[in-house]
Amino acid sequence: MRILLTGRDGQVGWELARLLAASHEVVATGRTSLDLADLDAIRRAVRDAKPGAIVNAAAYTAVDKAESEPAIAMRVNGEAPGVLAEEAKRLGALLLHYSTDYVFDGEKASAYVESDSPNPLNVYGRTKWEGERRIQASGARHLILRTSWVYGPRGRNFLLSILQAARTRPELRVVDDQRGAPTTSAALARATAGLLSRPGAEGLFHACAAGETTWFGFAQAIVQGAGLATPVVPISSDEYRGAARRPRNSLLDCGKLRATFGVALEDWREGLAEVMTQVST
Repeated sequence: MRILLTGRDGQVGWELARLLAASHEVVATGRTSLDLADLDAIRRAVRDAKPGAIVNAAAYTAVDKAESEPAIAMRVNGEAPGVLAEEAKRLGALLLHYSTDYVFDGEKASAYVESDSPNPLNVYGRTKWEGERRIQASGARHLILRTSWVYGPRGRNFLLSILQAARTRPELRVVDDQRGAPTTSAALARATAGLLSRPGAEGLFHACAAGETTWFGFAQAIVQGAGLATPVVPISSDEYRGAARRPRNSLLDCGKLRATFGVALEDWREGLAEVMTQVST
């Protein structure tokens, strides 16, 4: 199958470009070759590639910066997925798209299921929810995977930021009242490849690592895994001065994905151990 992949230089896109090429013809685009802020360029790219599936691994992910750039965030996260969906429908292709735990407000006590009503707290979450809505309204065959706290051995992410800070600062102060499941880009790519091989795999599903922790717990595990002695100090969300509000509970229930397709991502600790072998400590 020919697959048009966006975001090949991102964390998940980089993993997908390698993984999918083993069994598919992949037309992989990065920001320099396909800017999702250019809606006409999206249409041209899809029509030139004529794919059987589109995997949209590109997004505007600067959560705090989005608060001051809502228009460009909406163009990339909200409008562009809608255009991809329109083009997918025209071709009869499947659109696989990634969304986020940040579509929820974090007020629920337990893990969120797919039928829970989104209520995003920040611009990033609102734009990602708009992307979901436009895809679902398009009538295209689609598979939307909501995931959380994605990181890997390359790019810009929490793990790499913590490692850098732990080497240069006397201590780290990290939020301890936001819960979630750190999910590796490799695990998400493997799950994606498996789903693309299943005829009729469509709908909205949660796909993230098993288990849970806080940003503080994640940071502690990273520092310890790297063999560093930098103290990690827990702080509250109120003490963290970020432009965007973040949900206190980012846990996603992935039972539907497991029950429907038998797909389950590994525990977040296993994913972290895998990534730590690939980064310079």
